[in-house]
Formats: sequence, structure tokens, C-alpha cells
Amino acid sequence: MFIRYHNMNQIEIINGPNLNLTGRREPEVYGSTTMEQYLDSLRDTFPEVKLGYYQSNVEGELIDHIQRVGFEADGLIVNFGGYSHTSVALRDALLAVPAPKVEVHLSNIFAREDYRHHSFVTSACRGMVCGLGLKGYELALRALL
Repeated sequence: MFIRYHNMNQIEIINGPNLNLTGRREPEVYGSTTMEQYLDSLRDTFPEVKLGYYQSNVEGELIDHIQRVGFEADGLIVNFGGYSHTSVALRDALLAVPAPKVEVHLSNIFAREDYRHHSFVTSACRGMVCGLGLKGYELALRALL
């Protein structure tokens, strides 16, 4: 079966601090599948999508990457981890580029510490998926398509 996705073919996933440890860090919260394993699965499920991936623990590098890809990509899936709750600069970077965006959080940020209940980047995105683990990336991808 062939599914047409409105000519969208380049989606970029951008992950922030500590997400390089997905699958190893607190598996009871974040699961035991690594991001690399999950990306392979996503690419198999969506072979018609060119799925890029970038991760950095450094805020400025995330901003640079958004500026690099945000004018050409058909969509951005962003998970800035702890920076979501602190960074106006990342929000501004998202607003500066035309690509549609969806925010993802592996854990349910509303069931965690109070300071995690607010994300500065949510208002720069079409929507947010949280609390569904790595499955959130697939749902964000489907939303963009």
C-alpha cells in the first residue's frame, strides 16, 4: 500500500541534553530502547520519508542546527529535554524558521516536578506529544505528515 504524504519528505528530529542516553538512562522512566534503535524502526516504518536526526547537549548547537535545517525541512520534531523548561532562545529559534514543528517529551511532564509543567517551546509548535515514550516521535511524525 502506498500512502501519499502531501509532498512532505524531509523531517528532522532534534534532541537536546541527556537524550543521547536514551535506553541507558533511567530505563524505568525512558525505556530501554536506544534512540538509534528506534530511529532504525521509524525509518523502516516510513521509508518514503527522509528522516534526519541531530542531538546535542549544548543549547547554542541546537539553535545553530534549527537555523541550518529549519528553512529546508518539511517539519521538525523537537525534544529539548530540560531546555524546554528554561530556554527562550530555543523558542525564538523555532519561531525564526518556517518549518512546522511538533514537540515531544518521553515522560509526562505534567506528572513530574512543577517546574517541568511549563515548556517555553510549546507555543512555537503545532502541538505536543508527551508521556508516551519513544512512540511520541512516531505520533509527531504522523501529525506532520
